[in-house]
Amino acid sequence: MVMAAMHVQVEAWCLRVLGHGILTSLRSDAGGQMSYLFRFDSDDRGPCAVKVRPESARRISRCLQLQSTAVNSGFPCARPMTGVDKLDPGMVVSAESWRPGGEMNTDGDLAFARRSASLLADLAAILEKESPAGLGAPPPWMHWNPPTGRLWPPNPVVDAMDQDRVPEHVTAIARAVSERLANSSLPLVVGHGDWESQNLRWDGVSPWAVHDWDSLVALPAAAIVGAASGAFASTSVPTLASLEASDEFIHSYEQARGQLFTAEEHEVAWAASLWPALHNARGESLFQSPPTALQALTEQAPQRLQRAGVR
Repeated sequence: MVMAAMHVQVEAWCLRVLGHGILTSLRSDAGGQMSYLFRFDSDDRGPCAVKVRPESARRISRCLQLQSTAVNSGFPCARPMTGVDKLDPGMVVSAESWRPGGEMNTDGDLAFARRSASLLADLAAILEKESPAGLGAPPPWMHWNPPTGRLWPPNPVVDAMDQDRVPEHVTAIARAVSERLANSSLPLVVGHGDWESQNLRWDGVSPWAVHDWDSLVALPAAAIVGAASGAFASTSVPTLASLEASDEFIHSYEQARGQLFTAEEHEVAWAASLWPALHNARGESLFQSPPTALQALTEQAPQRLQRAGVR
């Protein structure tokens, strides 16, 4: 769907669902999937954020339900204003309240690790009784065991590229992490699967907004925390937090929840801490981007694997 045609479809949907107003195209983001963001200034409801993405309507509907649960519990996030509808071809659309402002933290130090982990623990407390049903497969940066049996989750564009560009040690680490996480039988819970600094906004040290609710996942709690402990410091350029910061993140989460992880959960957390960086390092290699995640991964993987129980 070209952008002009999409704008027409989205505008028609907004006028039908949200009433009269003005639609403005904001941006598109290329990641594991492509999403398009618009602002719709509704005469009746005020400004809304409208998001279009190639997703399952069932999955996005469940994400919106859980986002509503969070905002109704006082968690800092936008409020869904509509359900999800389908657009042609293969795209879905929904709208939420416009929540600008706040600042992105660009320092992955220990103090920020504690604040970020505490906020994730607050969300876990809100969602702990919610069923993980309906969320389907996680996004590729959290999808370490795809049902295809392949190492990486399917992505036609990425899979068609020259895989020899990916360093052998990245593939070897990914296989070790995938096997370790496949051997876990921890129960699934609901959590945020893209806990990067770029998705959080702060008012000083107080949380202002958590974005990207499409990235809710159904995974073991330790895996969600572990992945966040590695990714929490990422801004516009994804990286891997320092070992000390990841350790502080996991410990702070345990303190905030008032319960320590078991030995098994600690290993799962450290294994999962590697996967977002593995996903990003593979992407850097294939697209020949600066090796930010690749360098951090190469330096830290031996110690993280050891803590994950991988020898």
